[in-house]
Amino acid sequence: MTKVLRIAFFLLIVRPVLLIVLGMNVRGREHLPRRGPAIVVANHNSHLDTLTLLALFPLRDLPRLRPVAAADYFLQNKWLAWFARNIIGILPLDRGAMKKNPLADMEAALDKGEILILFPEGSRGQPERRAEFKRGVAFLAKARPATPVYPVFMHGLGKALPKGSFILVPFNCDVIAGAPFHYTGSTEAFMETLESRMTALAAKGHFQPWE
Repeated sequence: MTKVLRIAFFLLIVRPVLLIVLGMNVRGREHLPRRGPAIVVANHNSHLDTLTLLALFPLRDLPRLRPVAAADYFLQNKWLAWFARNIIGILPLDRGAMKKNPLADMEAALDKGEILILFPEGSRGQPERRAEFKRGVAFLAKARPATPVYPVFMHGLGKALPKGSFILVPFNCDVIAGAPFHYTGSTEAFMETLESRMTALAAKGHFQPWE
């Protein structure tokens, strides 16, 4: 039953909203992973970010897509927790826990051939403004260096549903996916590569500054 509800949610609600209301334009779809293990890395400005990334994949792939999300936010009550786990399929990250290996659950998911969705900025930032990427994604890539990392840049979602808002505004949205790369050399080199890939993807859109 849960599987049916999940497919129905994305087929009947998420995709129509993205395509009709927001007019989502996708470039580089061919770069998205067709199988796991894989790490999809994207910028983060809106609650729509996760739904948008999940909607880019075929419905049959939903069970193996695992957005990494903050447990203290998405598991704060039983109804949101049920929705986050069963419909969105999150992999909860306990940001306050003192674990020997805080990446253990993510590494286990990759070992099972799943596709992780990560937002290295952490919390959602200001609309259409990139924040500094945290290094956790580099440590994960280092732990599984054979796993490809797929950069994705999103634009417009921060205006369509910004942080703190529950009213959807029909801004056109763009998603630009880039070719994958792997961890090599050092965490510093990885972060530099990730930043440069994201900057290059953003430049492809020729986006005008928001007023």
